Order: sequence, then C-alpha cells, then structure tokens
Amino acid sequence: MSVISISDFFLKQEWRLINLFFDFAQNNMTNLSDREKDFLIEKIQKGEDLPEDFKYKLFPAIQKEYELVYAGKMRKEDILADEDGVSAVPLQVEKNYNGERESYEDGWHNMVVFGDNLQFLKTIHKNEDPLIKNKVKGKVKLIYIDPPFATESEFSGNQGQKAYTDKAKDAEFVEFLRRRLVVAREILADDGSIFIHLDQKKSHYIKAVLDEIFGESNFRNEIVWKRTSAHSDANKLGINCEFIFYYTKTDNYTWHQLYEYYSEKHLKRFRNKDEDGRLWTDGPLTAKGLKGSGYYYEYKGINGYWRCPPNTMKRLDQENRLYFTSKGGIRVKKYLDELSGIPLQSLWDSINPINSQSKERVNYPTQKPEELIERIIRLCTNEEDLVLDFFGGSGTVSSVSEKLNRKWITCDIGKFAFFTIQKRLLTIQNSKSLENPLKDYSKLAKGFMTVNTGFYDIEKLFKLKQEEYTNFVLNLFEVSPKKLTIGGVEFQGERKDGYDVLIWKFWDFKDAAVDEDYLEQLHRNVGNKVGDRVYIIAPANSVDFIDDYYEIGKVRYYFLKVPYQIIQELHKKKFKKFRQPTSSSNINSLEDAVGFHFIRQPEVDSTFKEGILTINSFEAYYPDEETLEDIEGFKALAMIVVDKSYNEKEFLMSDVFFAEDLVKDSDKIEITLTDFGDKICVVYVDIYGNEFREFLK
Repeated sequence: MSVISISDFFLKQEWRLINLFFDFAQNNMTNLSDREKDFLIEKIQKGEDLPEDFKYKLFPAIQKEYELVYAGKMRKEDILADEDGVSAVPLQVEKNYNGERESYEDGWHNMVVFGDNLQFLKTIHKNEDPLIKNKVKGKVKLIYIDPPFATESEFSGNQGQKAYTDKAKDAEFVEFLRRRLVVAREILADDGSIFIHLDQKKSHYIKAVLDEIFGESNFRNEIVWKRTSAHSDANKLGINCEFIFYYTKTDNYTWHQLYEYYSEKHLKRFRNKDEDGRLWTDGPLTAKGLKGSGYYYEYKGINGYWRCPPNTMKRLDQENRLYFTSKGGIRVKKYLDELSGIPLQSLWDSINPINSQSKERVNYPTQKPEELIERIIRLCTNEEDLVLDFFGGSGTVSSVSEKLNRKWITCDIGKFAFFTIQKRLLTIQNSKSLENPLKDYSKLAKGFMTVNTGFYDIEKLFKLKQEEYTNFVLNLFEVSPKKLTIGGVEFQGERKDGYDVLIWKFWDFKDAAVDEDYLEQLHRNVGNKVGDRVYIIAPANSVDFIDDYYEIGKVRYYFLKVPYQIIQELHKKKFKKFRQPTSSSNINSLEDAVGFHFIRQPEVDSTFKEGILTINSFEAYYPDEETLEDIEGFKALAMIVVDKSYNEKEFLMSDVFFAEDLVKDSDKIEITLTDFGDKICVVYVDIYGNEFREFLK
C-alpha cells in the first residue's frame, strides 16, 4: 500500500503542531470526522505511516466541477511525479530494419517498443532519452488505443476460439487506464487528438475519466461502431456495437471532413440524365422561409430571397444548371459526379470486422479492421504526422499509418504482440492496398527499429560507447547528469536526493574491482567532502560485495549493480516483472511492470528429427516474485514461436504454441512441424519474456 511518510515529522514536534495540522485539515476538508481524527492521532503516536486514502482528505485536490471517485485513485500530480512507483526507463535498440528501405529525410525511424506502456509514456514525458529526445513529446498528432475491455470474462473469436481474459477489473481497470491517459495528454501535441476504443461494459466510467483529464469542452464525438449484424445474446438485447471516444487536447486541432458513399436509396434521387450521360437531381433556389437570412433581389423577373448571391446565380445560369418549374420557381441541377458524398456521421455501420478469410487477418484475437483505423487517421492527421498506439496488439495502427505515410510508434508488453507486429510490418508489401483492396500494397515498410524499455540485453549494454553507456546507466538509476570533481575523483551524476554518483569505468579497470582497498582509497579522497552516502554504478561482476552497501566511518558507499537487484529504499515499490501469457486466452492481460530487468536466457535441451521438435527440458532462472521460490521446468515456459523458413536476416513468426496447449503430464514436449524450409528458427519464451533461440536444419 502506498503511504504518506510524515509520521516521523509529527513524532518530533509538539502537540501544538498537531493541533495546527488538524485545523488546517478541517479548514480544507469539512468531512474529516472525529473518528478519523482519533485514528490519525493514534497512527502518529505509534509512529506508523498513514494510509493513502487520507492524502485526499488532508491535502484535497481542487476540482472545478466533478470527477469520478473510486478506490485506489491517485492524484494527477502524484502520477507525473512517479508516486505510483513507475518511472521513466532508458530505451535500448534491439534491431534496426534499414537496408534498402526508404527513410525519412529528417532521420526519423518508426518504432516497435517492447515493454510496459506506462514506463514508456513516462520516458517520453521525461524527454531525456537520446533516442527520442525532442522528437516525440509535444509532437504526437494522434493517439489511438484499443485497450482490453476489462470484462474478466472470456470472449470468443468467430471460430469459437478463446480471445482473452482480462485480469484487471472495476476500479483497478479504470485506474490502470487513467494513469496512462494522464501521461498521454502531456505528450500529445497541442493540436493533437486521441481516440479510445471500448465496449459497453466500462465506456461510461472512462468517459467520465476523459472529461476530467482532457476537459468536457474538448470532447468531440462518441463514435458508435456497428461491428456485426443483428444477432441474439441470451436474455438481453443483441450486443453488436463498440464505442470510440474522440477528444482533442485543445480547441485548435487538425480536422479533415470525410464523406461516405451515398446509400442506394439516396442514389435513386439522381434519376435525371443529361445528353452526355451525367446523372443529376435538383434542389430549390427560391428562398421561401429564409427572410432575413437569404439574399433579396430580383432575378428572372422574380422578387424574393434567394439561397445564392447574384454572382453565383449568374454563374449557375451560364452553366445551364438553372431551370423554371411549372409552378414558377427556379431550381438548380446537382450532378452526382461532383458531390463528395454524405458527411461522415458518428454512427459507423459500413465497416465490417475481420473475417476468417480476410487477407489482412493476422490471427490475433482482438484485431481491428484497417478501414476503421484508416478513417480515424485520415480525420485528424496529415502526411508525416506522428501517430502513437501504446496498446499495439495486432499492429493495425502501425500498418495503416505506414500505408498512409504517417510516422508511427507502437508499444506492447506481450511477446506475442511484439512478434505479430514485427511480422506484419516486414511483410506489409504483401498486404492489401488501402486505395484498391483487390491489389497488394507492394511497397516495403520504411526503416524502423525494435526497441526494449525496462527489459535489457546486458551484452549490448556493455558494448556501448563510453558516453552512451554513461547516459544509459544514469537514466537507468534515475540520476541527473552532473560532472564534478571531489578530492580529485570524478563524479558523473547526482540523485534526486542530492547525493553524488560515481560510474566505475570498467573499460579502464579490466583487472580491478570495487573492493575494500578501492573504497578505502576513495574514502581517503572524498570522505570528508561528501554527505553521508555515495552511490557507485558498476557491473555486478566488478563488485566484491554481496551487500547493498559498505560503510566507512560516517559514509555509506552504495552499489548500483548492473545487472541489478534493486535497493528497496531507493524506490517506492518493489520491482515487478510482467508475466507473459501461457495461453491465447490471456494474451491481453492487464498488468503493470515496475522497475527494470535484464534478459536472463533460459536453457533448453531439444532435438529435431523427421519434422518432430522434442523439448526434453526447459530451465529458467527467475524465482516467482510472490513466493520467491524457483519456478521449475516447463512451469516457467510461456510460449514457443517458430519461423519455419528463416532467412537469417528477419525473423517472421509462422507458428506460435502456447504452453497451456503443450505442457501435459509427460516429462517432455513434442511439436510436429510441417512445410518447413531449409532452416528453422525456434524462439522459446519464458513467463518473464526471456528468450532462447536455436536454429534447426
């Protein structure tokens, strides 16, 4: 539970201060009861921390009108100050897909990000990571998200297969999404827009949250998408719609009017035909009922109010578009080939969901149709504008953005989504064209990169250039760069609490270590010139201490080890890894990741013979975070992903096998592969996202 650490302060003060404190609280919050006051006094007397709920009673946020109140809700200020325990983390490039691909003139690379989206949003908001600094924050023109709908019940695809089960529910889901929306607003461009796709179960709650975050005046539309035709749901009306809330950051936003084709009923109005075959209907020009709002003048001998000014009437007459009716009125011809269609309304009933035979289908249960996303992107962006989707899923937003020449970033915490998006982009040339669905897109995706956030490859980290390594680890441990020399020793940074940070230059001391001799020498130089603690960032194998710190005199020397078991006192919450799904039924589970982690490759013993892949054993190294007991054998396996025709350049997922479908009572796993090429790549993923890759011939 989050707590307010003020009890130490009160214990050291006179009761007079406590009375002043309650006077302050009562002046600001009239519903602080005597019982609550007694409860607070008892907590203070015992030196115990105060529950999070009392923060809002003691230090209330001033609201202009109304807000949704629920258990676990944090103040916006606390979310942006990382009081939720989630903070910005560095970005590490996994792979660049450039080669012969077209690139943007300004050097921009689109990004597929693997990691927790709240960590990623906070990294954008902090705007210090060199990969995205001054390139994303305040420049995102469109955010579209399709978060899992928090039903805590299983949905089924059109083939009856399980789609997903959401773990978060009720207030937990609302707050999960709200915290991300709070940060999302901060990184959106001033003329940007956001679309949130939901179903009927939580949409009313999220609408209230969006009004609070973006302002009710910036609400533009509730779009109703009729995703299926009429059908029957047991004991209730058939549910065939989903909802998309459209907000803007300000009242100055990008907007392009779109049109839909006329209905067959409307087209029947164009029953007249000119000699050249052009179809037309007509409309009145006499301005009956428009007195005071039309144009008054005499035309063709008729006095009255007209819908058009004189010059327009003259032009229409010259173009032979006007004619007299038998009743003495004047009407104008409207040609079908000159009309754009019906202005787009908020009911979208002409876009069908993905069917089992669709060419754009990627076998991801919650995939949305490209036509739906295309419509949204065209509404409120221009070419080369930046589009962000931080619930990447099947990759529809990134794919459509690519086809419409928009820059894009997509993020997802699931490995299955990560592989799905990557394959979709690497094979986009074979997908359908938006302009002509009967043809292929036929163009390679522009250069893009895959990026890790909060989950890192240690080998790549130690191969960075010295300056890049320094910047990375400073960001990793939330240290501000600050070069200073104390007692002849060079320090590289300063923590938020003001303590100095030194980076161990392992590249200069390959045969040395951070040991007692080193610390004694360091202390002789800086001991009386620093505070009561110093932090040292160093590779774990360069530190000869098991404990988190070593004390000399009045100074503690703390070790920030890479890779690193976190020092609890430095962070508000214990580090927590996201568990990868072990079945297709929970690929969109909602969980937070806290802190950062390093890849620890599992060990696999396997054989491949006559098309049968046999996994004899699987061993991962992370213990369960709740029980702290080692997760043994196949219990640590999440999924096996296969590229049956690996080309040694790009991994393209052809098959995925979830552990739930593989792990039986047997002490081994057997998978039959068919139609494979000369080389196969198999990726074994454990429940924390660690991978082991092997290549089979």
